[in-house]
Amino acid sequence: MDTRATEAATLAELGELLRKADLPPVVVRLPTELARRAVEAWERDDVVPLVDPEPLADRCTRHLAGMLALIGLTIKERGRPEGDAVLVALPVEFAGIAMDAALDGADVID
Repeated sequence: MDTRATEAATLAELGELLRKADLPPVVVRLPTELARRAVEAWERDDVVPLVDPEPLADRCTRHLAGMLALIGLTIKERGRPEGDAVLVALPVEFAGIAMDAALDGADVID
């Protein structure tokens, strides 16, 4: 195994440990429009058929869209309007995945 693969495996091991930790949620302030679009993702009926085998890029995009929907559910259930924003406590995993999506955004956006 090369050095990067070893380090990636170590990161995964660290992630496994963090998933078992009792980490507090992170409270975020989202613009109302962004929060609304996340809730819409939760409420949307997914009618796009899956292709078998599903291309990796499609699978990654589907998973990111699913994460947005879960954030939308969290906003719908626990979000509090505050001025022109919505406050919501997100599990740290949700926040981390959203931040990773921002880093990889150029690869996902057509």
